[in-house]
Amino acid sequence: MLTEIDPDDHTVAWGLCDLGIGFPEFGTVGLTELAAYRGRLGLGIERDLHFKARGPISADIQAVNKADRIVEDISL
Repeated sequence: MLTEIDPDDHTVAWGLCDLGIGFPEFGTVGLTELAAYRGRLGLGIERDLHFKARGPISADIQAVNKADRIVEDISL
């Protein structure tokens, strides 16, 4: 879940990321690195055109800290 692009370096974004190993974090990620990523089936990362935020990113961060993973229901 990316929230903003670094105004000084347009190849760096801030967001909530999870590599699937139980250590999600809010921090920076390289957009070039994301573009090069391929999952188990060889698929890249896509933008979710239908994503609607359910609250501020701080609520997502709180839910992630409780669950140790990114969750759909931020009320957990």
